Amino acid sequence: MPRHYLTSASLMAAVVLIALTGCTNPLPTGDLPAFREAPAFRNGRGCAAAPTIHVAMTLDATYLRGSLAGVLSILKHTSCPENVTFHFVAVSPFHDLGLTVAAAFPSLPFRIYRFDDALVRGKISSSVRRALDQPLNYARIYLADLLPRAVRRVIYFDSDLVVVDDVARLWGIELGLYVLGAPEYCHANFTAYFTDRFWSDPDFPHALDGRARRPCYFNTGVMVMDLEKWRAGGYTRRLEGWMEVQKKVARIYELGSLPPFLLVFAGEVKGVEHRWNQHGLGGDNVEGLCRDLHPGPVSLLHWSGKGKPWLRLDAGRPCQLDGLWEPYDLLLRRRDQNPFAVDV
Repeated sequence: MPRHYLTSASLMAAVVLIALTGCTNPLPTGDLPAFREAPAFRNGRGCAAAPTIHVAMTLDATYLRGSLAGVLSILKHTSCPENVTFHFVAVSPFHDLGLTVAAAFPSLPFRIYRFDDALVRGKISSSVRRALDQPLNYARIYLADLLPRAVRRVIYFDSDLVVVDDVARLWGIELGLYVLGAPEYCHANFTAYFTDRFWSDPDFPHALDGRARRPCYFNTGVMVMDLEKWRAGGYTRRLEGWMEVQKKVARIYELGSLPPFLLVFAGEVKGVEHRWNQHGLGGDNVEGLCRDLHPGPVSLLHWSGKGKPWLRLDAGRPCQLDGLWEPYDLLLRRRDQNPFAVDV
């Protein structure tokens, strides 16, 4: 029988596990939308010797539909789906979110960790888009503290993407001495991610000196993270340090949790093939206009930006690439619940 856990995680206290197995009512009781049950995916040959792959994502009511689509895409395309363990980070409604996941994926091994948003509320400054200001957007900074120490490595995925390749290929990259692995985009204008106040400061730009390579932009929605090295290097505190500069000293950036990652890791990232983050499909952070794929092969489609595929599909104004997300949508519509329903 599958085991699901709701986990209340404190950064300073022991983890408390509440088993969901054997619930008499495995359905959420709150105001969350209903989702249909996903197909069960089983391991193929050779999976007995395959490693356990740890995937971390956030869960909230706004992006729940995207998160479940992402989970389905991962399971559908990997050769050893039963070897993938999911770690979800949530603020609230904590219990109903866990029940929703368990109802949609009855065989899924997962845990949910409660994120204390008080950790970041005093460190967040306003950005160009309200969604970037939400505390849960900063939860990726705390994964090394939230997840058990037995989890030494994790893939972090945003909730607005689908994977169309075997996630084991991404898991298998060699990080070497690096803490993070992610696709880098050195053609992007790196200076644009920080304000004139940052670049004119006599000290701030020197934080980027001495990097192994030229600092380049990378998208934090897809990262392979070595949690052991992260913990040993105190990287959570390093990122918080830049958030405190932004909040208390000077406005040095405009884009939520991304710039602190760039300041700490740019030029020190293990490069991953671009195919693992075809990002920007949600357009920019203001209008969210349609965009095309970048040239080259595709292993992951990422609707970063303002436009989300489920919202554009529901509005009847989808972009062409939104149709690639739609097959993974598990939302249970009224017609799905009653095949004889007639719209009036």
